[in-house]
Amino acid sequence: MSLAIVRPTLALRAGVIDLGPDLTPVREEFKFPALGAAVIVEGKLHALGVVGVRRWGSEVPAEPNDAFHLGSCTKAMTGSLIGMLIEQGKLRWDTPLREYFPKLKDTMHPDYRDVTLVHLLSHRAGVPSMTAGFAPVNAVLLAQIRAMTAPAAQRERVVAIVLGQPPINKPGEEYEYSNAGFTIAGVIAERVLGEDYESLLTRMLFEPLGMRTAGFGPMGTPGKIDALWPHRKDGDKLIPIEPGPFSDNPPFLTPGGRVHCSMADWAKYIQSVLAAIRGEPSLLPASCVEPLKQPPFGGDYATGWGLHERGWAGGTALSHSGSNTMNYCVAWVAPKKNFAVLVATNRGGDGAAEGLDKLCAMLIRKHLQD
Repeated sequence: MSLAIVRPTLALRAGVIDLGPDLTPVREEFKFPALGAAVIVEGKLHALGVVGVRRWGSEVPAEPNDAFHLGSCTKAMTGSLIGMLIEQGKLRWDTPLREYFPKLKDTMHPDYRDVTLVHLLSHRAGVPSMTAGFAPVNAVLLAQIRAMTAPAAQRERVVAIVLGQPPINKPGEEYEYSNAGFTIAGVIAERVLGEDYESLLTRMLFEPLGMRTAGFGPMGTPGKIDALWPHRKDGDKLIPIEPGPFSDNPPFLTPGGRVHCSMADWAKYIQSVLAAIRGEPSLLPASCVEPLKQPPFGGDYATGWGLHERGWAGGTALSHSGSNTMNYCVAWVAPKKNFAVLVATNRGGDGAAEGLDKLCAMLIRKHLQD
């Protein structure tokens, strides 16, 4: 297909720069169907852009308010939700799993009984990844779980299975990236509040921040090109994936990776993170960001963010990438500079990470003021 797609005019409020001219060359080089980016300077939306098409092989342009899939960048939002509930006194960082799951007292593996939310949100609980093949949920169990229509019921079943198995390492000692750990944290919030995770995140985060495009799972309607389609990459060939139940991870993984929203709405959340870390007025309380200042286990990960020392950031930068293998996104946040760069595309596979990293570096160089 031709990459010379006429894109819709991006209506930006005064002072916001259109990133379209910067995005187009990167999109062409890496064969991204659609590509979006946002830049935050001095805590405010400084630049924004969306280019490309919703579905590879079509002429339907990506729209400025189209939602991009955030994958594991959802984890930061789950960390924020848990922090807000702790601030409200509904949860505690140090309450052990045995107290949150009393009905599992006879089936929970003993090594999990003293695990806390701090362990879960720092990938220090010894919980398996559930990324490759969703182990220890085998194909038969996965089919049974997917058949459950309620995401909360799916999550409850997954928690019972995971906590009934021995941890893959001793909790508190080794880092092990785990989607399942964030699923367990989501279930804890659901149990205590009596409300499903999706509703909680919408009510406590999306609605107050005005994130009207935010939702969960695949974007769009089967058979229509009314949103960004995800894409797989097979060699040089891009394969569009029609929106549907199998065009994203199962709903039980939502707390770890199924949020979608527009670039502008994602920026609203990141602005709230920046403000909270800097001690400025924010929807997010201090409890949401304290672990980011001093990771509980002394590593470089806490409550949904990786922590990295970067000269351009003036110190510690927060970062995370997200992918369900069919979409890809990256966030870089520099609290000391009150600056952030967010980029996303609707394809995974070879070159996705390389292309977005190249775009991030270019936007940092261009928009970060010394």
